[in-house]
Amino acid sequence: MGAFLDKPKTEKHNAHGAGNGLRFGLSSMQGWRVEMEDAHTAVVGIPHGLEDWSFFAVYDGHAGSRVANYCSTHLLEHITNNEDFRATEKPGSALEPSVENVKSGIRTGFLKIDEYMRNFSDLRNGMDRSGSTAVGVMISPEHMYFINCGDSRAVLYRNGQVCFSTQDHKPCNPREKERIQNAGGSVMIQRVNGSLAVSRALGDYDYKCVDGKGPTEQLVSPEPEVCEILRAEEDEFIILACDGIWDVMSNEELCEFVKSRLEVSDDLEKVCNWVVDTCLHKGSRDNMSIVLVCFSNAPKVSDEAVKKDAELDKYLESRVE
Repeated sequence: MGAFLDKPKTEKHNAHGAGNGLRFGLSSMQGWRVEMEDAHTAVVGIPHGLEDWSFFAVYDGHAGSRVANYCSTHLLEHITNNEDFRATEKPGSALEPSVENVKSGIRTGFLKIDEYMRNFSDLRNGMDRSGSTAVGVMISPEHMYFINCGDSRAVLYRNGQVCFSTQDHKPCNPREKERIQNAGGSVMIQRVNGSLAVSRALGDYDYKCVDGKGPTEQLVSPEPEVCEILRAEEDEFIILACDGIWDVMSNEELCEFVKSRLEVSDDLEKVCNWVVDTCLHKGSRDNMSIVLVCFSNAPKVSDEAVKKDAELDKYLESRVE
């Protein structure tokens, strides 16, 4: 058997929740792939003093699900428990970490979890060679911290348009290519050493063993890019998704599709299911995962939109008959 099944697995994993003025829904589907290697995190109310903060992430594993699954459970604690994240806090105080502390703590958390997983016996001895992208958002009462390592992607939809998107880490990007070449590697057919299609990831230790180079100077770097954005009343929703989604829909196409679906249903799981089904229909051959986070200003169900959607369904049914 190759990397693909004879027919796609269309069963979905769903979850939803609400809190801190947010609602979220998610959907993941194995699709045509032989294995399901995606994972996710959704935490509304971060423990130990950050109960009004939330964290969401999608992990796209490759060569196995070991790294993605571990990160989905433990990345957040590596971020919030390290000394850089909490640097400005004083014992017994309720002071929240500063913007710079959060950004530094996120970076440190990625480097620490990557170093920690390297010591797992199956990853150390090469029995497991898996790696994973990570894209996420940490939402405080005032800020959104977008986090990206790899080619999964996050977008922010505000005031009727896409106002922010993370940038994919691909080997052919000039800055990424320079680091790869400085570490003695090459970029062939848009892949690291002709093999790996992402230039930043957690795990992938076969690409992180160049002597004399630090962890962020290796062929594949675990360092995330972190961008903070002030929250605004016009914020509508955030989408986090793996490349199984983005390969067949652009930022604008996906946001407009989600907007149109939110106008006919307030069930965020159902909206996410519509997304993965549509991407499968559009030809995606990868695992598919999406997390949708809605703010209070997200599109609301419209009677007119519901009516038009029902009319379209009725028309399509008549054409099929």
